[in-house]
Amino acid sequence: EQEGTYPLPEAQLDRFLMHVRVDFPAATAEREILRLARNEITGEQPLPPHVSELTIMKARTCIAQTYMADDVETYLVQLIQATRQPASFSGELGEAIEHGASPRATIALDRCSRVQAWLDGRDFVTPDDIRAVAPDILRHRLILSYEAEANGVSPNQVIDMLLASVASA
Repeated sequence: EQEGTYPLPEAQLDRFLMHVRVDFPAATAEREILRLARNEITGEQPLPPHVSELTIMKARTCIAQTYMADDVETYLVQLIQATRQPASFSGELGEAIEHGASPRATIALDRCSRVQAWLDGRDFVTPDDIRAVAPDILRHRLILSYEAEANGVSPNQVIDMLLASVASA
C-alpha cells in the first residue's frame, strides 16, 4: 500500500510529536472493535460516553503543572544533547548517529514525560517517565549513520544505547 507515496522529509517528520508502534489488537479487543462497528451501524446500544472539552482542558492544566526537578530536567536535556554530540557520550553512539534530535524533540520529551507521570498518578516527573516515552519521541527524529544502517542497526537499538550512555538523575 505504499505505491504512489513518498517518505516524508526529516523536517516534516520532526513535526510529529511521537512515532508510536502499535501491534494488532488481541482477540478480545478485536471482538470489542467488531461490536462497536456493528453498533455504529445498527444503533442498538448507546455509544460510549464522550469526554467533555472541560475535562480535557482540566487534564491539560494538571499535566502542565506536573513538577520536574532541575536534575530530572538536566537528564532530559542531556539525552537530547547526546543525540547531537554522540561521540562525547559513547564511541558506539557516535558511530551510529549521523544527525541528532532537534529542539522540538526536547519539547516533545518534556510534554510526554509529564503526561506519563500524570497517567501514573503522580504530580512529578521521574527519569523513568522520560525513559518510558523516549523511544516514541526519538525514533523518527534520529538520522542514523550509513554504517549503522548497513549493519542493520535500528533506531530503537540506538535509543537503547543512548539511554544506557546518559546517566540519570
